Amino acid sequence: MPIRLLPETLVNRIAAGEVVERPAAAAKEIVENALDAGATRIEVVVRDGGRSLISVTDDGCGMGPDELELAVERHATSKLPGDDLLDIRTLGFRGEALPSIGAVSRLTLTSRLRGSDGAWQLTVEGGAKGAPAPAAHPPGTRVEVRDLFYATPARLKFLKQPRTEFEHVQDTIERLAMAHPDVAFTLSDGARTVLRLNAGEGRLARLSALIGRDFADNAVAVEAERQGVRLSGHIGLPTLNRATAREQYLFVNGRPVRDKLMVGAVRGAYADVLARDRHAVLALFLEIDPQEVDVNVHPAKAEVRFRDQALVRGLIVGALRHALAQAGHRASSTVAAATLEAFAPRVEPAPFPAISGAAARAGTGSPAGGPVYRQAWEWERPAPVRPGLAEAAREFQAPLDLGSAAPSARTPVPAVRAAPGPGEAEAGPGAGAEPERHPLGAARGQVHNTYIVAQTADGIVIVDQHAAHERLVYERVKDALIEGGVRRQMLLIPEVVELDEPSVERLARRSDELAELGLCLEPFGTGCVVVREVPALLGQADVQGLVRDLADELAELDEALSLRERLDAVCSTMACHGSVRAGRPMNLDEMNALLRQMEATPRSGQCNHGRPTYVELKLSDIERLFGRR
Repeated sequence: MPIRLLPETLVNRIAAGEVVERPAAAAKEIVENALDAGATRIEVVVRDGGRSLISVTDDGCGMGPDELELAVERHATSKLPGDDLLDIRTLGFRGEALPSIGAVSRLTLTSRLRGSDGAWQLTVEGGAKGAPAPAAHPPGTRVEVRDLFYATPARLKFLKQPRTEFEHVQDTIERLAMAHPDVAFTLSDGARTVLRLNAGEGRLARLSALIGRDFADNAVAVEAERQGVRLSGHIGLPTLNRATAREQYLFVNGRPVRDKLMVGAVRGAYADVLARDRHAVLALFLEIDPQEVDVNVHPAKAEVRFRDQALVRGLIVGALRHALAQAGHRASSTVAAATLEAFAPRVEPAPFPAISGAAARAGTGSPAGGPVYRQAWEWERPAPVRPGLAEAAREFQAPLDLGSAAPSARTPVPAVRAAPGPGEAEAGPGAGAEPERHPLGAARGQVHNTYIVAQTADGIVIVDQHAAHERLVYERVKDALIEGGVRRQMLLIPEVVELDEPSVERLARRSDELAELGLCLEPFGTGCVVVREVPALLGQADVQGLVRDLADELAELDEALSLRERLDAVCSTMACHGSVRAGRPMNLDEMNALLRQMEATPRSGQCNHGRPTYVELKLSDIERLFGRR
């Protein structure tokens, strides 16, 4: 077939497919325009998941009739004073959003310039642009998108249920609101307001309103700067984690992004305090010279590319690890909340009177003598209740078997090691520890030779002795590595690894850094490297696999992650086997010494696998459990 030029309307619809993937994308583009216009208040209304209506009203600078006409033309924008695509200081810059939306919907723009006497309105229907007409509107702009994708029916088939699409819109608005706490946001579905955020709340208050109150209570502030790149925000303690990375909010120059480099840096920073299948909760804001980052990677503008990736990654990893270390032994309050929930008694619902199967079949079980429904068969046996602490409490409350001197089998006696009483041997200086002087209190006993119970000034602390000591040993092993370097083990027969030429060059360029980590290699002919020494910690290492993994990660992230992670994993294993085991009796001096070391050790609130090392219960919470409050 001969080559031909496509019609302008078809070209616009093809372009719209890249920019407007779903209603949330259209809402994002319009709200970003409002933010670029200097708005301090933005109201969003979304009906039918965005299919029937998306309305965005702002109090920004507004537009006149001439600007309205240009605004719906492709590649017309006020946000690029020059022609440098690397000097972008606004959220929008491509000039594609409004014309793309107008090509697939019924678009209405109503705007009034600040200080102007009247407003103007312009409509675009399926790409056909009308003429500006006078209208009534306060200073600012209102953009209404009706019947989205009516001009491209095939796209409608790929949309999810209205509720799902609305949730995507809400997530988009929330991300933009996090980056602009000085702007008030309102989101409604036409019947109810689901989001109302006031201006000037402050960043942490805005994050708490969107992520949850638990985040504010368990967040650590991050502030760091390196070579003109500034990182700020708040990160959750490791014990405040989620099953997915959905609650990791990353921003570059106020723009929400989903960047692999930043996500990988976060994972690296939490590597030794979080389980691999869990994800941290955080919001990070990176401010960088626009010349050092390319945001023109994709029309959706959710991806970025940094000129100096190593600088950005190093800044994020270093800042997050420093912030977590500064948090000391803190564990999130959600751990205590989960503990209290486990202690809460579970009241079984009173069952209906039992009805025998014969009565049910005869129809005599119901008051009216009619048929008995199937549920009556099930009333004969109460539904099983998940066993928990409430069941154990009922066992303790059961009547004692006074006919025997031995304790009843129904009343188990817990194994508790407590301080010696009068007349017994002295327990040493640990017995007189004052709980008011220490954050983790003074040890009072050991339960089942596994858990230390300590008294604080206003509550109690229960410590998992193995998990706590494992973290202490792990930190000491890492400190020893830093001070003394990584010990190397020379291979009896050097290992030759075949790679492609670019990978060999990348490894050769970073050979000095790899040697500091204990891996000594050098180019060996064409497309090969020879490995002469490996870290002694790794033992019988898979040298071929290790080098290939390093080459792949250097190509993607310019960072030798595999070696660091493997060294950390070996240190973790050593710490696990070298720490106090569960079931080992400890005296009060040992317990208090462990508590004091925890208070002085960074990240001791969680073990190497991300589990909490202790649970703190306030006295007020305990009193509520017993009905004293």
